[in-house]
Amino acid sequence: MKAAILAVSALVLTDAAPSPAVMAAAATRFLESLTPEQRQQATFAFEGDERTHWHFIPTELFPRNGLTVKQMNPSQRHLAHDLLKAGLSQRGYLTATQIMELEGVLAALEAAQPRFVRDPERYFFSIFGTPSTPGRGRGGGTWGWRVEGHHLSLHFTVVDGTLAAGAPAFFGANPAEVREGPKKGLRVLGPEEDAARALVESLDASQRAQAIIHTDAPNDIVTMATVKIDPLSPAGIPASALTTAQRAQLRKLIDVYAGYMADDISADRLARIEKAGWDRVAFAWAGSLERGQKHYYRVQGPTFLIEYDNTQNDANHIHSVWRDFNRDFGRDFGRDFGGDFGPDLLREHVRGTPHND
Repeated sequence: MKAAILAVSALVLTDAAPSPAVMAAAATRFLESLTPEQRQQATFAFEGDERTHWHFIPTELFPRNGLTVKQMNPSQRHLAHDLLKAGLSQRGYLTATQIMELEGVLAALEAAQPRFVRDPERYFFSIFGTPSTPGRGRGGGTWGWRVEGHHLSLHFTVVDGTLAAGAPAFFGANPAEVREGPKKGLRVLGPEEDAARALVESLDASQRAQAIIHTDAPNDIVTMATVKIDPLSPAGIPASALTTAQRAQLRKLIDVYAGYMADDISADRLARIEKAGWDRVAFAWAGSLERGQKHYYRVQGPTFLIEYDNTQNDANHIHSVWRDFNRDFGRDFGRDFGGDFGPDLLREHVRGTPHND
């Protein structure tokens, strides 16, 4: 990550170049490289339903719009990946690209009875509105971008050069552990399981009674691809009931998810948790504690929700997501609490600022 991108709140403008400025430059270069026909496929109005049209299932089950990697020439692919890097940390970018590459593993595993097209290049890049940054005497406009395909869905919304939303952020892996072939042993989302398992295994009997909300894991994440979500219940065990070492492990688990984002976005996520209060963050587990068996967990605080589920394909198929709650559930935490797709910040911005786009 360039030194100019500092680990500060993505919602506070500084003299340094924050991720939204890097995103705008990368998105502009990407769009300028496209043919008129490609640009028509890749660009959409910011308003309307397309921006919140999202899912993590195969495209055959959920038709997608945008420009696929397969439709790009090598130079355009490089610029598209520059945009992806602008929103993610190095670890996040590596994880996203490994998820794409798992489509090749699936293609080999399902070769005898293919159900879906499994193609590492079948990921869709979409730009909403016009990428821009604030200039002298003018605002930076409102725009956003998305990268999506099977098991990967990333969304970023920018208002006047400020990140209004970096969620939902979905990462999935099938297989969760590659058990044969050249990539045998690969666990793309291994840190998500290992950090949570370390936490739940550290709990004593009374703590586990609080944390384990059901003996059976749900078949998928509870929130699925709902556009606007409410906090889930029951909460599990609050951080206030954990030991110092356990609280550190909970923070490590949250950092696995927050750390997928670019440094300033990750720092903002953690800063909002700090502002809302770490004691109000809770951890819940469902399903077996035995490795290799079906399991689920969630981490929830006033500002965010993490869900993780590994139940499909005999507990070798992970779905995980970071969601941000909107200010309906966090009015104490200020204007910088935009939620998924930035709905509340956008409403305030639209009410107070004249727009041409």
